[in-house]
Amino acid sequence: MVGYCSNVSTSSMATTLSSREFNQNTSEAKRAAHEGPVFITDRGHPAHVLLSIEEYMRITGQHEKIADLLAMCDEVEFDMPISKELARSADFH
Repeated sequence: MVGYCSNVSTSSMATTLSSREFNQNTSEAKRAAHEGPVFITDRGHPAHVLLSIEEYMRITGQHEKIADLLAMCDEVEFDMPISKELARSADFH
């Protein structure tokens, strides 16, 4: 499992970190999240859980890919303000 901090607690599929350990080892926590949930404690009490996006989508019942979700925006009406400044030539030198 994850052995980068002496105080890190790991079970068969979960990792527990203090907030301080998480801040010092964010990359390792993200890697551990691919193996299972990473519980982040605050003053010894569970406060947050870090999950991979795949695990989050599995437990929330979402089956779309994140790219599909981001591409699902509706048309947005936008009124472009008219600039009073004169256009300038681009300098490509």
